[in-house]
Amino acid sequence: MDQKTSITGKTRLAGFFANPAKHSISPLMHNTAFALLGIDARYLAFELPENGLERAIQTIRDFEMLGVNISMPFKIEAMSYMDELSDSAKLSGSMNTVVNKNGKLIGFNTDGTGFLKSLQKSNLSITDQTMTIIGCGGAASAIVAQAALEGARKIYVFNRKGASFDSFRQRMVSIHQHTTCQIVLATMEDQQLVNEAIYESRLLVNATSLGMKPHELQMPLSEDNLLHLSAETMVVDIIYNPLETKLLKLAKARGCQTANGLGMLLYQGAEAFELWTSQKMPIETIYPLILQEKTKK
Repeated sequence: MDQKTSITGKTRLAGFFANPAKHSISPLMHNTAFALLGIDARYLAFELPENGLERAIQTIRDFEMLGVNISMPFKIEAMSYMDELSDSAKLSGSMNTVVNKNGKLIGFNTDGTGFLKSLQKSNLSITDQTMTIIGCGGAASAIVAQAALEGARKIYVFNRKGASFDSFRQRMVSIHQHTTCQIVLATMEDQQLVNEAIYESRLLVNATSLGMKPHELQMPLSEDNLLHLSAETMVVDIIYNPLETKLLKLAKARGCQTANGLGMLLYQGAEAFELWTSQKMPIETIYPLILQEKTKK
């Protein structure tokens, strides 16, 4: 049997803790990377019960796992079980990756770094730039925190009023204290400010679920808002089902460079993989596999 595909007495384990978890494309990504690089490890998806996270976290130590990815609904609760948290996890208020350093568990949030790395192939740097993000949930918080850490000058954040809006307002204070970034939080009802922000921004991001199947006709912004887009502005929708949302279609029609959320999905996983193995995920090989898998659905 090929050594790359065999299980040995030294095979290490990594995994995905979430509910639901069976839909995850992460096993395809990580197991392919382990095989391509000859790493004796396997990645499995574990669908945990609502009260099962604390026990599952302990198995990371007990089984000497490389680490795990964490997804909903555990991305906040997991923070309380860590020995240490990265700056991005602290500032975003959630985490999605556990790294096991000889029994010491460190929590990271690779969503923000994954998002920004996915933009590098478009030659877009957020350093000293202004950006606008729609939404202030977990993904939005991770992107804002990492963009601030990486030197964004100003970030506009828009959302409807509610629990996530109030929660982000508290988090915004911490981000401002730890970075030089100016963050402006406002409601979507302030349409004049929305339009001014879009006009001013080098990057516009949809971090909400509006536009995701089966609601492809929805958008987080109106077509009137998009009239304020400059052709120099890049528009990113973190949705990847469909691969091109209505927002991206309209932005492209205005001459903007666009991207969907598949890059963020890939690069956040690649960041976790490198944290576990100290090796870079072979992205060029894995991206077509993810694209093919997502196209099926």
